[in-house]
Amino acid sequence: MERAERGERILEAAGELLLAWGYARVTIEEIARRAKVGKGTVYLHWRTKDALLLAVMLKAQARSQQRHVARLRADPLEVLPSRMMRERFQDFLDEPVLRALYTDDSDILGRLNDHAKRECAELIAEADRTLRRHLEVLRAHGLVRTDMEVRHQQYALLAIATGFFTAETLLDERAPDTPETRAEILARTIRNTLETTPDHAHHAATTAATTAATKIIPLYEQLADLSAREINRQVRR
Repeated sequence: MERAERGERILEAAGELLLAWGYARVTIEEIARRAKVGKGTVYLHWRTKDALLLAVMLKAQARSQQRHVARLRADPLEVLPSRMMRERFQDFLDEPVLRALYTDDSDILGRLNDHAKRECAELIAEADRTLRRHLEVLRAHGLVRTDMEVRHQQYALLAIATGFFTAETLLDERAPDTPETRAEILARTIRNTLETTPDHAHHAATTAATTAATKIIPLYEQLADLSAREINRQVRR
């Protein structure tokens, strides 16, 4: 078995066990058994359990980032915060690891989230800078409001999204029937709070978004590259 293929099998097994058992109960022995490799083979790839499970989290985020970049390339209107967060919310619903991460699910993650914040401080800071630069480009092209500081705008965007993400757990019994409905409510809330035009099909908005996308897509490509490097940094060389 090729090293890369073996590593992917170990990652997949680790992700399944993390979700099924939670951080505290997962052991390298059980991961090796699920992946059908020896315990020593796992350690050939990752130095510690934390490094391996952190790679599981980073892989889930990387998949979401790749989908985001693909959407931006396919439709420049995806640069709009309402459209972007609507799709990110769908990614969140589709990726159990992301759900645990964004809701800080201690039953699943245990101390892993704290470990991730320490290990990935540079990546987290870059993601923050990327979103702020994204908003600055939109402001320059008249696609979002400019009646508040960009840092306040960024906080508002993240606070709204975080509220909808955590509501999936806290308000589960009162949530509207379908994920699509909830995603659309999120999009409408962001649109009404931050954006300048309610009609995203308007020709002027499309033209402005197309121009803005040429500056925004490279930001997320760079962030995706940094994520890939962080995943590789966790691998034993």
